[in-house]
Amino acid sequence: MIFIKQINKKDIDLCYELDSNTISLWTKEQWANEFKKDGTKIFGLLIKNLVIGICVFQVVLDEAQINYFVVKKKFRKQGFGSYLMSYLVKKCEKLKLKKLLLEVSQSNVTAERFYNRFDFSTVGIRKNYYKDGSHALLKEKKLTTK
Repeated sequence: MIFIKQINKKDIDLCYELDSNTISLWTKEQWANEFKKDGTKIFGLLIKNLVIGICVFQVVLDEAQINYFVVKKKFRKQGFGSYLMSYLVKKCEKLKLKKLLLEVSQSNVTAERFYNRFDFSTVGIRKNYYKDGSHALLKEKKLTTK
Protein backbone atom coordinates (compact mmCIF):
# COMPACT_ATOMS: atom_id res chain seq x y z
CA MET A 1 0.00 0.00 0.00
CA ILE A 2 1.37 3.42 -1.04
CA PHE A 3 0.66 6.48 1.06
CA ILE A 4 2.07 9.88 1.98
CA LYS A 5 2.35 11.16 5.52
CA GLN A 6 3.82 14.18 7.24
CA ILE A 7 7.16 13.43 8.87
CA ASN A 8 8.12 15.06 12.16
CA LYS A 9 11.39 15.78 13.92
CA LYS A 10 11.56 12.38 15.62
CA ASP A 11 12.28 11.01 12.11
CA ILE A 12 15.47 13.04 11.53
CA ASP A 13 17.59 9.86 11.46
CA LEU A 14 15.31 8.34 8.83
CA CYS A 15 15.55 11.47 6.66
CA TYR A 16 19.31 11.67 7.05
CA GLU A 17 19.72 7.98 6.18
CA LEU A 18 17.63 8.27 3.02
CA ASP A 19 19.52 11.42 2.02
CA SER A 20 22.90 9.77 2.68
CA ASN A 21 21.93 6.86 0.43
CA THR A 22 20.69 9.06 -2.42
CA ILE A 23 21.80 12.64 -3.09
CA SER A 24 23.74 13.41 0.12
CA LEU A 25 22.48 16.97 0.23
CA TRP A 26 22.30 17.74 3.97
CA THR A 27 24.08 16.90 7.21
CA LYS A 28 22.09 15.65 10.18
CA GLU A 29 22.29 19.16 11.66
CA GLN A 30 20.85 20.65 8.45
CA TRP A 31 17.99 18.15 8.63
CA ALA A 32 17.32 19.19 12.23
CA ASN A 33 17.25 22.84 11.13
CA GLU A 34 14.67 22.09 8.40
CA PHE A 35 12.24 20.83 11.02
CA LYS A 36 12.60 24.13 12.91
CA LYS A 37 11.86 26.49 10.00
CA ASP A 38 8.53 28.29 9.97
CA GLY A 39 6.22 27.11 7.22
CA THR A 40 8.28 23.99 6.44
CA LYS A 41 6.45 20.75 5.80
CA ILE A 42 8.15 17.40 5.32
CA PHE A 43 6.31 14.52 3.70
CA GLY A 44 7.35 10.92 3.29
CA LEU A 45 6.23 8.57 0.53
CA LEU A 46 5.80 5.10 2.00
CA ILE A 47 5.20 1.59 0.78
CA LYS A 48 3.79 -0.23 3.79
CA ASN A 49 6.07 1.22 6.49
CA LEU A 50 9.15 1.77 4.32
CA VAL A 51 9.93 5.40 3.44
CA ILE A 52 10.96 5.45 -0.22
CA GLY A 53 10.75 9.19 -0.87
CA ILE A 54 10.84 12.54 0.90
CA CYS A 55 9.73 16.02 -0.04
CA VAL A 56 10.57 19.13 1.99
CA PHE A 57 8.88 22.37 1.09
CA GLN A 58 8.55 25.74 2.76
CA VAL A 59 5.56 28.03 2.40
CA VAL A 60 6.35 31.75 2.35
CA LEU A 61 3.37 34.05 1.81
CA ASP A 62 1.70 32.80 -1.40
CA GLU A 63 4.56 30.61 -2.67
CA ALA A 64 6.20 27.34 -1.76
CA GLN A 65 9.86 26.47 -2.24
CA ILE A 66 10.78 22.81 -2.69
CA ASN A 67 13.99 22.45 -0.69
CA TYR A 68 14.39 18.70 -1.06
CA PHE A 69 12.80 16.04 -3.26
CA VAL A 70 14.07 12.48 -3.63
CA VAL A 71 12.95 8.91 -4.25
CA LYS A 72 15.19 5.93 -3.39
CA LYS A 73 17.14 4.77 -6.44
CA LYS A 74 15.55 1.33 -6.73
CA PHE A 75 12.07 2.91 -6.79
CA ARG A 76 12.79 5.49 -9.48
CA LYS A 77 11.17 5.47 -12.94
CA GLN A 78 8.15 3.59 -11.56
CA GLY A 79 5.83 6.55 -11.03
CA PHE A 80 6.53 7.09 -7.32
CA GLY A 81 8.16 10.49 -7.85
CA SER A 82 5.20 11.57 -9.97
CA TYR A 83 2.83 10.39 -7.25
CA LEU A 84 4.67 12.47 -4.65
CA MET A 85 4.91 15.55 -6.90
CA SER A 86 1.21 15.34 -7.80
CA TYR A 87 0.38 15.20 -4.09
CA LEU A 88 2.56 18.25 -3.43
CA VAL A 89 1.00 20.27 -6.27
CA LYS A 90 -2.53 19.47 -5.04
CA LYS A 91 -1.56 20.36 -1.47
CA CYS A 92 -0.17 23.72 -2.60
CA GLU A 93 -3.26 24.43 -4.69
CA LYS A 94 -5.49 23.71 -1.65
CA LEU A 95 -3.38 26.20 0.30
CA LYS A 96 -4.18 28.71 -2.48
CA LEU A 97 -0.51 29.23 -3.30
CA LYS A 98 0.36 30.93 -6.58
CA LYS A 99 3.76 29.40 -7.33
CA LEU A 100 5.92 26.41 -6.60
CA LEU A 101 9.67 27.08 -6.83
CA LEU A 102 12.78 24.90 -6.82
CA GLU A 103 16.35 24.78 -7.99
CA VAL A 104 18.10 21.90 -9.70
CA SER A 105 21.60 21.36 -10.99
CA GLN A 106 21.92 21.94 -14.71
CA SER A 107 23.92 18.70 -14.82
CA ASN A 108 20.99 16.70 -13.37
CA VAL A 109 19.25 16.12 -16.69
CA THR A 110 16.96 13.40 -15.32
CA ALA A 111 15.60 15.66 -12.57
CA GLU A 112 15.20 18.58 -14.96
CA ARG A 113 13.15 16.42 -17.35
CA PHE A 114 11.05 15.22 -14.42
CA TYR A 115 10.26 18.79 -13.32
CA ASN A 116 9.54 19.87 -16.89
CA ARG A 117 6.85 17.15 -17.10
CA PHE A 118 5.09 19.00 -14.27
CA ASP A 119 5.25 22.31 -16.18
CA PHE A 120 8.12 23.85 -14.24
CA SER A 121 9.86 26.43 -16.39
CA THR A 122 13.36 27.81 -15.96
CA VAL A 123 13.17 31.42 -14.75
CA GLY A 124 16.79 32.03 -13.77
CA ILE A 125 20.28 30.60 -13.35
CA ARG A 126 22.75 30.76 -10.47
CA LYS A 127 26.13 30.37 -12.13
CA ASN A 128 28.68 27.98 -10.59
CA TYR A 129 26.31 27.39 -7.67
CA TYR A 130 27.19 23.80 -6.80
CA LYS A 131 30.49 22.41 -5.48
CA ASP A 132 31.20 20.76 -8.83
CA GLY A 133 30.87 24.13 -10.58
CA SER A 134 27.53 23.35 -12.22
CA HIS A 135 24.85 26.00 -12.45
CA ALA A 136 21.58 25.92 -10.50
CA LEU A 137 18.49 26.28 -12.66
CA LEU A 138 15.75 28.21 -10.87
CA LYS A 139 12.43 26.68 -11.82
CA GLU A 140 8.87 27.83 -11.25
CA LYS A 141 5.44 26.30 -11.65
CA LYS A 142 2.41 28.57 -11.64
CA LEU A 143 -0.44 27.03 -9.68
CA THR A 144 -4.16 27.19 -10.26
CA THR A 145 -5.92 28.01 -7.04
CA LYS A 146 -9.38 26.59 -6.47
